[in-house]
Amino acid sequence: MSLFKARDWWSAALGEGEEFDQGCICVGDVDNSGTGHDKVVVGSYMGMLRIFFPHTKKSSEAGQGSAEAQLLEVQLQNAIIQVEVGKFVSCSELLHLAVLHPRKLSVYSVSGTAGNVEHGDQYQLKLVYEHNLQRTACNMTYGTFGGVTGHHSLCIQSMDGMLMFFEQDSYSFGRFLPGFLLPGPLIYNPRTDSFLTVSSARQLESYKYETLAVATEAESRQDPDLPLKTGGKRLMPDWTLVLGEQALDLSVPSFSHSSSSTFILGERNLHCLHDNGQIRFMKKLEFNPSCFLPYTSVTDGTTNLLLGNHTNMLLVYQDVTLKWAAQLPFVPVAVRVANFPELKGVVVSLSSDGHLLCSYMGTDPSFFSTPKVDAREADYEQVDAEMKKLQKFIREVTRTQDILPKTDTEEDLSITAAVSSSMDSLSQALIQDINGLPVPSVTIQVKVKASCVVQSSKLTVSVQPPLAVTQDQFVLEPMGVGSSTVVAFSAFLNGRYPPADLTGDITVSYSSPTELNPKGVPRVLQSRFSLPLLLVCVPSSPTKSTKFKITVDTNQPPVDLNTIFPEFSAKSEDKDGNSLAFQFLSGTKVTVLASKTSQRYRIQSDSFEDIWLVVKELVQRFDLHFTKLGVKDFKKSFSGPIPLQEYFLSVDHHFQLRVSAQQYQDLLSERAVQFRAIQRRLLTRFKDKTPAPLQNLDTLLDATYSQVMALAEAAEENRAQLEEAFARLRSASHLLVLLLSLWQGLTPDQSVILEATLLPLLQDTPQLGWEESCDAAVSHLLRSCLSRSPKDQATSLAQAGGPVLGLPHDTARLKKHITLMCDRIGKGGRLTLSSEANVQVPAQVQNLAAPGGVEPIAEVAGDGEELELSQEATKFIKKKQPSKKVKKDKDSKEKKEVSREPSEAAVKEEAGGAEETVKEAKKEKKEKKESKKDSSKEPKEETKKESKKESSSSKEKKESSKEKKEGKESSKESGDKKVSKKSVKVKEKKKEPEAGEG
Repeated sequence: MSLFKARDWWSAALGEGEEFDQGCICVGDVDNSGTGHDKVVVGSYMGMLRIFFPHTKKSSEAGQGSAEAQLLEVQLQNAIIQVEVGKFVSCSELLHLAVLHPRKLSVYSVSGTAGNVEHGDQYQLKLVYEHNLQRTACNMTYGTFGGVTGHHSLCIQSMDGMLMFFEQDSYSFGRFLPGFLLPGPLIYNPRTDSFLTVSSARQLESYKYETLAVATEAESRQDPDLPLKTGGKRLMPDWTLVLGEQALDLSVPSFSHSSSSTFILGERNLHCLHDNGQIRFMKKLEFNPSCFLPYTSVTDGTTNLLLGNHTNMLLVYQDVTLKWAAQLPFVPVAVRVANFPELKGVVVSLSSDGHLLCSYMGTDPSFFSTPKVDAREADYEQVDAEMKKLQKFIREVTRTQDILPKTDTEEDLSITAAVSSSMDSLSQALIQDINGLPVPSVTIQVKVKASCVVQSSKLTVSVQPPLAVTQDQFVLEPMGVGSSTVVAFSAFLNGRYPPADLTGDITVSYSSPTELNPKGVPRVLQSRFSLPLLLVCVPSSPTKSTKFKITVDTNQPPVDLNTIFPEFSAKSEDKDGNSLAFQFLSGTKVTVLASKTSQRYRIQSDSFEDIWLVVKELVQRFDLHFTKLGVKDFKKSFSGPIPLQEYFLSVDHHFQLRVSAQQYQDLLSERAVQFRAIQRRLLTRFKDKTPAPLQNLDTLLDATYSQVMALAEAAEENRAQLEEAFARLRSASHLLVLLLSLWQGLTPDQSVILEATLLPLLQDTPQLGWEESCDAAVSHLLRSCLSRSPKDQATSLAQAGGPVLGLPHDTARLKKHITLMCDRIGKGGRLTLSSEANVQVPAQVQNLAAPGGVEPIAEVAGDGEELELSQEATKFIKKKQPSKKVKKDKDSKEKKEVSREPSEAAVKEEAGGAEETVKEAKKEKKEKKESKKDSSKEPKEETKKESKKESSSSKEKKESSKEKKEGKESSKESGDKKVSKKSVKVKEKKKEPEAGEG
């Protein structure tokens, strides 16, 4: 159907920054003018009460029409939840205005006085009476409760489920709704004298006024779940209907006595019920509704509905049939129908931000006529050039495989992190000293400069544990073009072990506004800074006897260590610069010794993991030092051996702590189940009316509680040890990667691949740990770029996945894989990720790469030896010169080739025959050597063929019937006995499907 806009008759904008909801508007002759014309009363959550009398008088000044239509504007002290117009004052037939506040109900009279000047009439708002509420109100309804005519009573629903009834200026009674959780919409049905509401159980409930009046007083019940006291009846609904969804609004239209219907607007459905709760009809909505209003229909037995939704649509339904659809400029939260002097049946709609609109249905005629297009011939050269231009553009777009759009050359933000060269005079560390050594802190200043408008930017700092910062999150103010912001924080050691890395990351998330998106496109910018080595260690005296030693070779003359580490040389005892010692705050010492004669440097310590930070710093400072001197051919190396056994000690320690953590978790689960079981038994004993002995259950409960607390403390201690072990394992893995890179001279890309393999996780989790992740990564390298044969690479490509990673039983498999990886890297293996795509799969391996033909990957050195042996055997068979006896055996084999699977000897002979034509010259030269080999091998092969002839003879008897049926095939076989060995191979391929068909 055609979609038209709602015709704007009158509109007004109500304040700025105010909020409105469905109960904040009502229409009626609130000033009792007697003309029958309605006024629009609007109240906001900010306490503003406005009364409008819309009309179509044109004004020369913009906005003056809405000002003339506004009769009254009053600022009340409290928020306005709902406004209603009715006969709320006793002994008066006039209409009054009821305003519901969170803790107050006020009834006002609106009166107008005729003006003597051109400014018009004067309206006043007078308070008639008010009720202070003891409970916070949610909504209200009014009507002739109990069948009393002449005036209206009020019912207010509180946020805790109490219905409070007021008869004019007096409070009648209050009742709690049973099973209440959250308030829902409330409406009064005058035909059945009952109240309808939707509970949190998502069902419609009906309570008669008489039932509510004789139920238990609300004041006598402190808790609605407690049993009722005597003297009143238990409050029960007269009928309920399960809706299955929360209701947005209820309506009981009373414009027609013949139609007795109740309408419920749900989140996805529109329900229409009879007064007794039976369903009249239900309409499933394909949109999210916001409000609705039933109104009278010209057709008997039907009801029209105005329905607003969240797509700015106002729909008109006649029962379940859609009659009209109009577009609104906003999402309506309330809709009413009013009569004004110039126009009757005006649709009054209100938005949540205060847009008040009076509109009517209709269409605007379109006077636009399409201009006539001049008919002209197409310029084929121009069309062809445009087509080529578009095709070129399409090719350029499809050629780029980037998922994300290309970033601009100039970033919106620039981050500059400056680490202070000296430690803070007053340390910001949480731990003041470790082992008697003071814990220093260093200040980092981060400058963020914007080259465009930046909104809602946040800066996050992250460092490696156990390092910590004084503040890790900053909320930055919006920045304009060229503006900058500087934030400062301090970093320090917050644990009794050294970190695995001294680098920190700075992440800035911000929004960059664009023309299409004024709120801004979210973007992220990252930067990295390095902390000084002085933050975690201090100068010390060198030690000579240590457990672990590493030697780094260079191709340049030895360098004075005091020039490399100037900050540590001040307190060094060796003034020659041949030795330097670093003492970590955790207590371990690392000594660096420079050889006087050779170009070697030895790093030694009693802790293998603590060597990492010193070795890394030493290598980086060597590169920087020789770069400043202009040395271009500086090289550093490690002669080995790779300290795998020391590395495996860290692996085993970390694995044992993970196993202990799992055991603590299991024990805690068992003790918690036991604790709950004892609690249940004790509760049963205490609830029993006849006291029974506890049978030491209280003692057992105390003992179980003590066990749970002890296990929890032990698990917490184990978790702290596991964090330390993981940090040390990361340090050892970094050191191993560096030593392997120096040992084999790996490129930076290869070092990155190796680091990603040995350090797949930034942190340990109970679900996924380092051992299983590293094992999977190392196994992948061994099967892809580090595999010994192309067969392993082909089968690794064919594998579709592996088992779910979990905690292994031990670390033997992981150690074996890491050892094998280091061995293959030492033998010249190339670490690359592109080898998988570039590997050439041999023809004899292609059948293995098919699904179902995958073989396990050879991971041990012994598997490669088996492959070499099989290749030697095939070479021997190819070189072999067949004798006459072998030819006779082949002839007899051709007769008995009906069996489904050829024997192994026949396959080998065929393979030799296929290659015989290619290598004929080589065979003639080596005839003498091969004849000797034939004489030794022929008896063995003859015995094998004899046994296989006997086994195939039994199959010939069973398949003799098949040979009779397949006469053509057998005749071909008899005719093909004198063919060459290549034709024998073709014949076998033809006979295999024939045997399958039989």
